Amino acid sequence: MSRALGLRTLILACTLWCTQAFAQTAEPLAFELRIEANDKDIAPWMAQHLGLQRYKNLTDLDDQEMAKLLRDADEQARELLATQGYFNPQLQWQLVATPSATHLRQVDLNIDVGPLARIAAVDIRWQGDILDRPEARKQREQVLTEWALPVGQDFSQSQWSQAKTRALRLVQAERYPQARITDSQADVDAQTNQVRLSITLDSGPQVHIGPLVITGTERYSAEQVERLSHLTLGAVYKQNDLLLAQQRLVVSGFYDAVFVSLDAEGDVSAMPIKVELKEALRQKWVMGVGVRSDNGPRLTAEYTQHRIPGLDWRGVTKLSVDKVQQTWGLDLLAPPDASLWRWNGSAQLDHQQLVGYDVTSQRWRFGRTQREERTDRSYYAQYDAATSTGALVGQRESVSANYAWTWRRLDSLPFPTQGLAGSLELGTGLSLGAEREPFTRWLARGMYLLPLGRESGRLAIRAEAGSVISRDTSGLPTTQLFVAGGDNSVRGYALSSIGVTQSNGAIAAGRYISTGSIEWQRPIRWDQQRTDWESAVFVDAGAVADQMSQLKAQIGYGVGARWRSPIGPLRMDLAYGQAVHKLRLHLSVGFVF
Repeated sequence: MSRALGLRTLILACTLWCTQAFAQTAEPLAFELRIEANDKDIAPWMAQHLGLQRYKNLTDLDDQEMAKLLRDADEQARELLATQGYFNPQLQWQLVATPSATHLRQVDLNIDVGPLARIAAVDIRWQGDILDRPEARKQREQVLTEWALPVGQDFSQSQWSQAKTRALRLVQAERYPQARITDSQADVDAQTNQVRLSITLDSGPQVHIGPLVITGTERYSAEQVERLSHLTLGAVYKQNDLLLAQQRLVVSGFYDAVFVSLDAEGDVSAMPIKVELKEALRQKWVMGVGVRSDNGPRLTAEYTQHRIPGLDWRGVTKLSVDKVQQTWGLDLLAPPDASLWRWNGSAQLDHQQLVGYDVTSQRWRFGRTQREERTDRSYYAQYDAATSTGALVGQRESVSANYAWTWRRLDSLPFPTQGLAGSLELGTGLSLGAEREPFTRWLARGMYLLPLGRESGRLAIRAEAGSVISRDTSGLPTTQLFVAGGDNSVRGYALSSIGVTQSNGAIAAGRYISTGSIEWQRPIRWDQQRTDWESAVFVDAGAVADQMSQLKAQIGYGVGARWRSPIGPLRMDLAYGQAVHKLRLHLSVGFVF
């Protein structure tokens, strides 16, 4: 033990001696540069970009060489400040010989940046097809109205570059993918701190969509690619059309990677579109473990068969099990036709524990659907059956014909920041009990995202209303009626806990529903940088009843956080249910609309 301790002590002593010897023999720097400025962001930025810093290890610099370096540094500093919009700075350099263990000289730079230059005039000129084409007038107007450096705004070189890039992209986005900037000038009057901007945009010729050049197809046909891309031969080029085609191919599930681009070497009257694909495997298993605040831990399994033998439809089988709800489902989807309509069928078996009773239900559906970026449409026939046990006992069935429509005008998915969305479900049918009662069911939803400014975030306003119109709803399955409460309904209340309270305490589904929510979402900044997190403050309200006069809102309110996760928006909310006097934590993933 003592021998080991002595060896360790010797090694430590040698290490300390070597460190001290190195510190004593290391040469000091030629100078140390210290910068102060009346703009707090300029000093560290100048220290990072000044070329003078490259010479501080040259310890043999004499005074004459040092003076030349400072003259060159003064010229470069003024050029750097000019890129930030400061054309009349006051610079004070001071060189002090202060030999020390770390440096031989001290260089002090004091900067008074002076006034910022402002934009005095903007001149945007046009060349090419866009100049005379009447259909391109709105495009020209958009460039003018969205110009990023208007008269009166502060000037900087980076903003000038961004403004030019933005204007060019607006032109290239529609009709003119070959557009370019032929001339741009920022004429600076340093005496008055004014800048006059001019830019000339040459649109080039108008481009039309040509044939698809598809690569990477092995398992699935090229015809399917053409239908899913939904690009019209001869149509005027729009960059957004190519992005939508790429998105449709990706979300179809048949392809793991998709790249859609314009072949710039083609004829402008029919420019080819290159579609490069990496196909997904024909079969896929996905297993998952998760948790939801309403239902606790959850186990999921999903099996996808992209081409069912003999049918060529896609089949997706899903199984989900937790302590409250167990669900099995099967979805069948046919290839799309030329208008993107598809035949589809589905089956779902479900067992769920509600307040005071259990429900075992089944739903069978067959119809057609069309899914696009902004609009989804479906029409289908549906059979529902539900058996209740516990406080509410009974078996009920119904058949119905239905139409569903969803409309979206959102700036982006799955992380929208502004826009409108709405949906409507409309169905009519018969209950299949001893007395067959006709019924009509409708459910409408709406959402409005109102931006409040870059730092103030946005308001998210949601509303929902629906009813079942029938002389008697006692023979309808619970799946055709309404309940509220839970993560995506009225927070602060358990899933499906808002309904019609029965004499035995059970909560039954009702024929009328009305819910609403207002939420303030605000970005969270860290170290003056915007993060992927947002805070939320919200108020929810909802009611379910068998008579409209009995609708009485139950209110929940609270705070939460949002995270832009790789799999979609993650929502975490802590809500207080005013009617139940309890706090409830809600967790959910994904944008629902």
